[in-house]
Amino acid sequence: MKGMIGKKVGMTQIFDEQGNVVPVTVIAAGPCYVTQIRTGERDGYTAVQLGFEETKATRLTKAQIGHLNKKGLPALRVLREFRIKNDDVASLTEGQVIKADVFTTGERVDIIGTSKGRGFAGTIKRHNFNRQPKTHGQSDRERAPGSVGMCEFPGRTLKGQRMAGHMGSDRVTMQNLQVVVVDAEKNLLAVRGSVPGAKGDIVIIKPAARGKK
Repeated sequence: MKGMIGKKVGMTQIFDEQGNVVPVTVIAAGPCYVTQIRTGERDGYTAVQLGFEETKATRLTKAQIGHLNKKGLPALRVLREFRIKNDDVASLTEGQVIKADVFTTGERVDIIGTSKGRGFAGTIKRHNFNRQPKTHGQSDRERAPGSVGMCEFPGRTLKGQRMAGHMGSDRVTMQNLQVVVVDAEKNLLAVRGSVPGAKGDIVIIKPAARGKK
């Protein structure tokens, strides 16, 4: 079973064998605990629930504490489900620890995270609009979006029009990122490229759904 919960540590750079600079994002991947196994006969689908990041029991609900105590597991802050194939169920047991070495160097992964929140943003920042001319009588229209309406028909602003609004705080998936470094002892992964979210944000690491062309 390949899939982990991790925490974004930050970005740095490393040098490959040819001496080229490679920008990488370091992720604290695991250790993750198998907290529950779902089967098709009992639950209608096959999945595994993983827990990540030990915390104080007082920060969890009674239901979460009871759920984890049944398996003899510590208090875990993050619980996520991963869909798996029926053949992978036999290799998993509740309470099992999964570390970063489930991934290998050179492997392609998809990383899911929550993008940084930018608050209320205008159209230039949110949708890459161009500004208006600075001359010809304008005084306060330089960064305005311009006209969004229309004439007599249909006489309204169409749904989906790109306008100012809330930016960021969205679920984002970065596809086909290459694993550059796997450190099983420190539970660290380094992937080439950027990962959504701020430092310390929780991310989900899965095998790449689409192969690199």
